[in-house]
Amino acid sequence: MSETLWQKSSFSGGDAANNCLELALGSGGFRHLRESDEPEVILTTDAAKLRAFLLAAKAGEFDHLV
Repeated sequence: MSETLWQKSSFSGGDAANNCLELALGSGGFRHLRESDEPEVILTTDAAKLRAFLLAAKAGEFDHLV
């Protein structure tokens, strides 16, 4: 079984103490997301749904939740 390679957000510092979002490519084209401070909690989705979520977040569609 191959190891999952996690990529940290470019907005995160290089310090291991910086908590950030990490993304990995899974089998079958699925995408995995996790917070670096809780690596055991993993969200899995497909590329189209992740893209739609990111576009919506960038457009401010979730700002009312903050």
